[in-house]
Amino acid sequence: MRRSLRAIVATSAVAAVAFGSLLAVPAAQAADNKIVIWTDADRAPAIRYLFPNGYKGVPVEVVVKPFEELRDSLSKVTADAAPDVAIGANDWVGELAANGVIVSINLASSAAAGLEAGAVQAFNYNGKQYGTPVAVENIALITNANLIKKQPTTFADLSSQALALKKAGKVTIPLAVQQGSGGDAYHMYPLFSGLGGYIFGTTAKGAYNTKDIGIYNKTFAANSKLIDTWNSTGLINSKVTGDIAKAAFLAGKAPFWITGPWNLSDIKATKNLKYRITAVPPIVSGIKPVPFVGSQGFMLTKYAAAHGVESAARSLVSEYMTTEKAQYNLSAVNDRFPANKAAAARVTNPQLKAFGAAGSGGIPIPNISQMNSVWGPLGSAWVSSTRGPGAIPAAKAFAQAQGAVKKAIG
Repeated sequence: MRRSLRAIVATSAVAAVAFGSLLAVPAAQAADNKIVIWTDADRAPAIRYLFPNGYKGVPVEVVVKPFEELRDSLSKVTADAAPDVAIGANDWVGELAANGVIVSINLASSAAAGLEAGAVQAFNYNGKQYGTPVAVENIALITNANLIKKQPTTFADLSSQALALKKAGKVTIPLAVQQGSGGDAYHMYPLFSGLGGYIFGTTAKGAYNTKDIGIYNKTFAANSKLIDTWNSTGLINSKVTGDIAKAAFLAGKAPFWITGPWNLSDIKATKNLKYRITAVPPIVSGIKPVPFVGSQGFMLTKYAAAHGVESAARSLVSEYMTTEKAQYNLSAVNDRFPANKAAAARVTNPQLKAFGAAGSGGIPIPNISQMNSVWGPLGSAWVSSTRGPGAIPAAKAFAQAQGAVKKAIG
């Protein structure tokens, strides 16, 4: 069991008195102290490889947690069982920082310069840095090259080819993009941005302006009838869940699939499936459809200080995890593009490089707490307007979503 800092200090003080010395044993060097890192299963082997003998004289213990459960676990864990360092997504930062679960760090300017600037900014909250980004990820358009010989350069062409295949009985889902009853604003975002939608505007200093909500801005409103067309033709249907979308594409029953690199292993394992990874093509003239770009990184928790390992844990997060070696090894086991530029330059995986190109110009997922009030209404607007017969006109659905977000944020 991990000893408390108070117990270590007390023991050291007794020893100092006994030997007539004022020297105390540094807490980080206590035999039963260790840096505990919470991570997902994918990255665990790489982290163990990087720290076989600990870090700066302190043992490192890797604890595997399901990624989707990490945020809640960090908020509920007791001090004795808590980690000192944890992997997490950039959009968790606002909540965890506001609740005091994670603490700010300082990235040296030379280290920050070696990282993708957008990824660094994604871990910045209220002007302070709360983590070191190690990976960036985004969704893209996956095309079944066996069904689609010529890659569409416009969304109208994509729609035409997809619907023709469905009419001919060759596919069942023209465009596989997951929603389900709860909606999925994340996976729908390239279509949303491609119609001129946005979440929050920004101030002159780059901070989010939560008074400027662009869910139903004038540009999006003018283009929203296209959603009604997608619904009436059956191009997009909200009944398609993640499992349905995946099964249809891998079985050759969907020519297009909007998804992320987490499905690469299944795509590559599908026999005789030829595919391409690209950005979603332009929907309306002059607007580039872009995805949300998420960053994942290492964060220092408040518990490191209480556990007596803050100095080493802080260095691990703010120094070692910025390095090319660390990020290249993590990328190799996790199918994510590294945030470190030198590590990214070493990536030879053509699929990862294609995802990176598809994410060019993407929007970082807002890490402020107000974003929690957006996911539900925006996802519901897509569900309501693309559920087939009886769907609500998109103009009404997205106007309602805008109003709901404004009311929730205040």
